[in-house]
Amino acid sequence: MILVGPPSRPNGLALWWAGARPRTLGAALVPVAVGTATAVGNSNAMQWWRAALALLVALALQVGVNFANDYADGVRGTDGAERTGPLRLVGSGLVSPVLVKRAALASFAVAGVAGLVLAVDMGPELLLLGALCLVAGWTYTGGPKPYGYHGLGELFVFLFFGLVATVGSNYVITESLDPLAVAASIVVGIWATALLVVNNLRDLDGDAAVGKITLAVRLGDARTRRMFIALQVIAMLVAVSITLVTSRLAIFALLGLPLIVQTIRSLHRGAKGAELIAVLVTTAQLQLVSGLAMAGGIALSVEPFWSP
Repeated sequence: MILVGPPSRPNGLALWWAGARPRTLGAALVPVAVGTATAVGNSNAMQWWRAALALLVALALQVGVNFANDYADGVRGTDGAERTGPLRLVGSGLVSPVLVKRAALASFAVAGVAGLVLAVDMGPELLLLGALCLVAGWTYTGGPKPYGYHGLGELFVFLFFGLVATVGSNYVITESLDPLAVAASIVVGIWATALLVVNNLRDLDGDAAVGKITLAVRLGDARTRRMFIALQVIAMLVAVSITLVTSRLAIFALLGLPLIVQTIRSLHRGAKGAELIAVLVTTAQLQLVSGLAMAGGIALSVEPFWSP
């Protein structure tokens, strides 16, 4: 769902790897890492192997969304070869739409099978959640009324790559709803949302020209930049608040502060077009660094780890 990286012209497996947009995989890894970390020290924690399956679900969903986005935008003509950003398989004409659609469906199938294993082990409630994730992944840019074309992409990214993925990862381990996981999921969701915000800022003019009404198109350039900055500040304030309230070291997220400063400076100086690719890459790095640092802080600050 998040587009990162400069265009390239690889071949063979490298072509498909580029189409899967590997730099976006942090958006799948971070919520599972944080959700798993919040389960450390939980007396209800049971089957830790489920975290591995949750990670497989998240990664497969992210890749599936990327291929589905490539396919849907390509057949609609909104992803032309001239657009700034990562390689588009369909838009560039390098891969047929049918093959990219099959890749998306195959990725969703992997996520579905892994989710089904979890549902068989835990209960049918996961089937409904999994179905919602698959539908959300496909209809981001696919289907007759894609929500990504109506300014709702950020909301769904926050929900599914923040709340659902983080709390869900905790739930499959503990079989309970943990307030710590819910609070941490807000930070994770904000990071994922910020990544999409700067992605859509980069594509603002092109999206507006083809009628793709993202939130950035609705807000305009200046307000989108302010929204990105506000999201980063809010994320860190929530992380600090979690530490103050729970004594779990979510504040380790501040290790990504230099990257936040770097992205904010670039936006404040008016980075545009291809320059925003670098901002996008840095934002993805920020999500990964701060997310894994927060996960580590939360896990290691369980009392047996640090009390004398």
